[in-house]
Amino acid sequence: MFKQKNYLALGAVVFVAIVLLSLPTRATARLKLAVGSWFLPLFGLSGAAQQLPADLADSVLPRRELLQQIDALRRENQQLRSQSVQSLAITRENDQLRTLFNWQRTVPWRLKLAKVVMRDPANWWRTVQIDLGTRDGLREDLPVITDAGLVGRVSSVSLTHAQVVLVGDPNCRVSALVENASRDMGVLIAGGTLDTSLVELTYLASSANLKPGQTVITSGLGEVFPKGIPIGQIVDSRSVEYGLYTDARVKLNANLGSLEQVWVLFP
Repeated sequence: MFKQKNYLALGAVVFVAIVLLSLPTRATARLKLAVGSWFLPLFGLSGAAQQLPADLADSVLPRRELLQQIDALRRENQQLRSQSVQSLAITRENDQLRTLFNWQRTVPWRLKLAKVVMRDPANWWRTVQIDLGTRDGLREDLPVITDAGLVGRVSSVSLTHAQVVLVGDPNCRVSALVENASRDMGVLIAGGTLDTSLVELTYLASSANLKPGQTVITSGLGEVFPKGIPIGQIVDSRSVEYGLYTDARVKLNANLGSLEQVWVLFP
């Protein structure tokens, strides 16, 4: 039985061979093309399977190299953040300087810009140090201002730096004028409160007509501060020494706690 099946299979193969040999050349070529197209995907799959290990070996990096790349990217990210912060700070400073110089053109005084470089920790709210000195023409008692208003006066000078005593310090008294109908005048002294933006305007006349919001400027009396520098606004007032004179609290225009650049005013 087994031999009979073998004979039948052999006969079938011989028959197929004879048929293929007897076919025309064009028909034989078409048949080869059809048979090849059946087996072509199998050949492609086999080639891809052989190439896959090589591709994986090329694409998979060692763990140490991956960690080094991650660390390098992290440092680059931190550097970019630092550059962004510096760029914003420079832009802000440029905007401030542009505003200051535009304001300088509108005032009648001769000014020189200075940068605040230090504050005394023991007297944080009362003095600052600026980066101008005698080589820049500074001397004691020159007024110091910002575009907002009066800051103080130069109290001591070295070759390259100067100390500025701020408004509200007992060593910086200012003759002031209230811009009201009676043009009341007094002396600006330390406020004596924890709020450094408030100072006292004292020795005003008992008949002074003071109202909250009235503007206070320098009076020009004395040899330090010229007339017309803005100081602040009246907050409130009270009678002192049984009506002998009047005191008032003044809110300063200049923010003495956040000074970065100031102007030194020359005669």
